Amino acid sequence: MTKLIECVPNFSEGVNPAIIKQITGEIETVEGVRLLNVDPGKATNRTVVTFVGEPEKVIEAAFLAIKKAGELIDMSKHKGEHPRMGATDVCPLIPIANITMEETAEYARQLAKRVGEELRIPAYLYEYAQADKSRSNLSIIRAGEYEGFFKKIKLPQWAPDFGPAENDVKRGATVIGARDFLIAYNVNLNTTSTRRANAIAFDVREAGRVMREGDPVTGKIITDENGKPKSISGSLKSVKAIGWYIEEYGIAQISMNLTNIEVTPIHVAFDEVCTKAAERGIRVTGSELVGLIPLKAMLDAGKYFLRKQQRSVGVSDSELIRIAIKSMGLDELGSFNPRERIIEYLLQDANAGKLAGMTLTAFADETASESPAPGGGSISAYMGALGASLATMVANLSSHKKGWDSRWEEFSNWAEKGQAYKDELLKLVDLDTAAFNKIMEAFSLPKSNDEEKSARDKAIQDATRYAIEIPFKVMETSLESLTLIKAMVETGNPNSVTDAGVAALCARSAVLGAFMNVKINASGYKDKVFVDDVISKGTEIEKQTIALEEEIIALVNSKISL
Repeated sequence: MTKLIECVPNFSEGVNPAIIKQITGEIETVEGVRLLNVDPGKATNRTVVTFVGEPEKVIEAAFLAIKKAGELIDMSKHKGEHPRMGATDVCPLIPIANITMEETAEYARQLAKRVGEELRIPAYLYEYAQADKSRSNLSIIRAGEYEGFFKKIKLPQWAPDFGPAENDVKRGATVIGARDFLIAYNVNLNTTSTRRANAIAFDVREAGRVMREGDPVTGKIITDENGKPKSISGSLKSVKAIGWYIEEYGIAQISMNLTNIEVTPIHVAFDEVCTKAAERGIRVTGSELVGLIPLKAMLDAGKYFLRKQQRSVGVSDSELIRIAIKSMGLDELGSFNPRERIIEYLLQDANAGKLAGMTLTAFADETASESPAPGGGSISAYMGALGASLATMVANLSSHKKGWDSRWEEFSNWAEKGQAYKDELLKLVDLDTAAFNKIMEAFSLPKSNDEEKSARDKAIQDATRYAIEIPFKVMETSLESLTLIKAMVETGNPNSVTDAGVAALCARSAVLGAFMNVKINASGYKDKVFVDDVISKGTEIEKQTIALEEEIIALVNSKISL
């Protein structure tokens, strides 16, 4: 399986688009590397770039970008709100797929070594790439920033890990490391006061604030037995935060790094800043995402805000994302396009979900054309998706039915299951057509000698097995959806009982249609043990489906008053 890492270098230029373009252009010269996002900030005079690919290719792209940034950016003239120490201020690597953090850290060390030795830029390691934990924290390494590093780099304890122990006047120094996925996130305030913003930042950040006698700002610092300042922890774990004023927007912000979104998700951070700001007479007006965010973080946020309203969370991903954007005001300072900000969407194959993404008319036209795909398998999956969608609709209507407020969560849970069935079956619409295409591709392979014949036969058998497994999955998922459908007939909004009845008809047709595809594809598969097993299981699924559908239709008819 392909190993993937993400690289998120921060360059000390956010004003001149020509310079930014030249730097990102170097990244794009490396084949196999995908540039996902370029996020410049004028007030911070800093651009966050995100790209992904196989490790060796990412390392090459990062090296070229760091080299180009050093050529184009003059740190002796740089001004910006964000702490910085070099033209390429920081360059983290993040494991994405099929690679460990330890392996990622080794790639970070390789990159830092090249930067230090080939470019002669002082390079520091941080986070998982740094063995010395006393200097693994980025903020500790960067303390003093560019202006202070001319003296700091001369201290024995702050000699760079690679490169000369001399701060480069033009290029500064850079920090390279490996870390977990981090969300850079700013919360907007209705104040211009940096001091007030900092007070809120200290309230929420894990490091908190220094303990003082009397006045919390001017009082004498309280120290421990070793003379080190004591601190009062903030309310949010795995959160770093500072307050600053952004002239570009005319507001102060809480600038946060969420270093572990499993510990403190973005919606929790937003709500906590709202609470702490309100305690100080300040209102949160919105927020700003810097760079990219995982899909799950946005979906979790949407569900969180819907639950606070006692509304069903069993809605589409696009609706959950819309709720998250509006609830956190992510579009206050500019547009927020999920297709450009959510990492999974950026990594999607352009052809993924091609059929499921069509309009109804286009899908019907494509089915009716002389092309053999989409065929019965894809249509079966789509009928199953329609059945699950109808049942989910009934659950959502029931969750929001007047007088049933005490049952909103019961139906929300059903609707959430329905969305999962629908999403799975929609994926199977395209996968079934892809399975057919795999068989056609296998049959078109050359067969001019024994070796080619053997390879072709294996490809045909592998594709055939896949073409059995996909419609079988349609059968399994559609049968599972009948549990939801039956529950909606029995306990859901009585005004929608016929909708649930139609859902049952869809699910039954999906199972029977998919089983036809299982059987016809199984007829050409040589592993008879596998074939016998899948036909036996399919027959049982078909039997259960027919029985359940008959029971559901009888229930529907019993509830219809004539």
